[in-house]
Amino acid sequence: MTKRDMVVRISDDTGMIQADVLEVVQRMLDGLSEALAQGETIEIRNFGVFEVVMRNPRVGRNPHKPENEVMIPVRAVVKFRTGRDLKKKVLKLSQSLEGVEVSKVRDEG
Repeated sequence: MTKRDMVVRISDDTGMIQADVLEVVQRMLDGLSEALAQGETIEIRNFGVFEVVMRNPRVGRNPHKPENEVMIPVRAVVKFRTGRDLKKKVLKLSQSLEGVEVSKVRDEG
């Protein structure tokens, strides 16, 4: 789903003008981005938690030339943990796909 798809869906569901919905969605995304860029944690109940965590420095290797080591420095990354309701909804998807090959799920998804 793209941002455009989301705007169209919300507009259809609420009857709001797409331009107004786009502005609200964009402001929400901008607010989330700004908060994360400042290292804040964002909790959206029953959906999930976005948090900034620091990855430790480590040694990386080129798979084509494993003898060459590269130091990967400390860096901040955004992690997402699903909330209870979202976790349940996604679990239902996996239960409905029991017995289906993983490659087929990825290709058709």
